Amino acid sequence: MHELIDIGANLTHDSFDKDRQVILQRANDAGVTRIIITGTTLESSQDAVQLSRSYPGRLYATAGVHPHHAAEINEDTLTGLQELATDPSVVAIGECGLDYFRNYSPRDAQLDAFEKQLTLASGTDKPVFLHQRDAHDDFTALLDNFMDQISGGVAHCFTGNRDEMKAYLDMGLYIGITGWICDERRGEALRDAARYLPLDRVLLETDAPYLLPRDLKDKPSGRRNEPSVLPHVLNAVASCMNKPAEDIAAATTQNTERLFCLPAL
Repeated sequence: MHELIDIGANLTHDSFDKDRQVILQRANDAGVTRIIITGTTLESSQDAVQLSRSYPGRLYATAGVHPHHAAEINEDTLTGLQELATDPSVVAIGECGLDYFRNYSPRDAQLDAFEKQLTLASGTDKPVFLHQRDAHDDFTALLDNFMDQISGGVAHCFTGNRDEMKAYLDMGLYIGITGWICDERRGEALRDAARYLPLDRVLLETDAPYLLPRDLKDKPSGRRNEPSVLPHVLNAVASCMNKPAEDIAAATTQNTERLFCLPAL
């Protein structure tokens, strides 16, 4: 069993309300000793911080507004995020970015919210936790203006191709890989890109309760993903990168500690 860190799990999601402690114990039993809880709104970011405080050294949080909620961001939201950014449990600003696939918020609102959160991150020592879907050109153009002002970042839940991955690597970003890599229908481009992913830039995540690996044999009821599934993602990544799973596990732990300034266990 390998010691792993899940860099992105939505543990404040209501699907975990009835058995959150069981989920955390199951993750620990699977070797997932630390988890970063994703904040997608001001409220969920506050909830992520509160949950993290209950498990110091084991749970951490991000603070941000997902592009789906970009139209909701205002000065009070930004003030709240700025306050959260000073909390020791908050290790990144985000989830922030652009999503032109769903367009739940207008694109101009997404660009504005993304820029404001990048500005917020530039005033902290926190990296950015990034979301991008079908918006690569606008995403990289805006982000490039801030890369020399922020403390790095990760392309969370990367699902793109080799060219997109290279662009992010050239910008200095880490690449977060989920169970999308296990999807025989949609994951082909990602599996190909992973072959060229440097060992010192790969991170692992589940994005629980979403993105349950399609090739998981014993699927949980309700198809809810959870952090204990991360070893399955590890093995898929190791296969694509043609490296031993223990090497990937060690590298992703070191990479996560480096990017998010986590103390080594």
